[in-house]
Amino acid sequence: MRRWATLLCLILLACAAPAAAQTEIHRCIGANGGAVFTDQPCAALQATPVDRNAASTQDAAPLAAPPILCAATPDELRQSVIEAFASRDANRLAGLMLWDGYGRGAAIADIRSLAELMKQPLLDVDIPNVSAPAQNASTDDPFAEADAHDAPSAGDQLVLHTGGNDGSGNPRELRFRIVRQAGCLWLRNAG
Repeated sequence: MRRWATLLCLILLACAAPAAAQTEIHRCIGANGGAVFTDQPCAALQATPVDRNAASTQDAAPLAAPPILCAATPDELRQSVIEAFASRDANRLAGLMLWDGYGRGAAIADIRSLAELMKQPLLDVDIPNVSAPAQNASTDDPFAEADAHDAPSAGDQLVLHTGGNDGSGNPRELRFRIVRQAGCLWLRNAG
């Protein structure tokens, strides 16, 4: 009987130990607007708590709307492309693109092409007829899905001019469609 009591106590102890070892997970919004999940209080990471209990127990400022990190205007999109080239960051340029409908292999191939493109000097970024509204931008619903297969018009393209990589010295021109989706402007390969 004593053996059973000892065995029962060990089983109960083994079941209780994982529950005692679990720590509280804090949900926070970081300084960059991204979600942060941590075992430390949000204030220790200079982040804002998400749940009301954490906000009321800590003297934190009320939650503000997260910043919009995508381009809302053609000029913002153009500037983001220029900044991506200035930092030679293919991932940053890839982050401006709309990737839905791409297979994994096609996306990887396009990102590699963007990395090669970043090695060339940027000569110009142009949005012809920027005063004309983009084809998919004139919707009352900012979250409306854009049809990626619409034929591009002159006003909804971003044209890149880079130095050529074929040794001829001739500049290279690449065209990207500008598509509005989820309230943001995105680039889509026009080819």
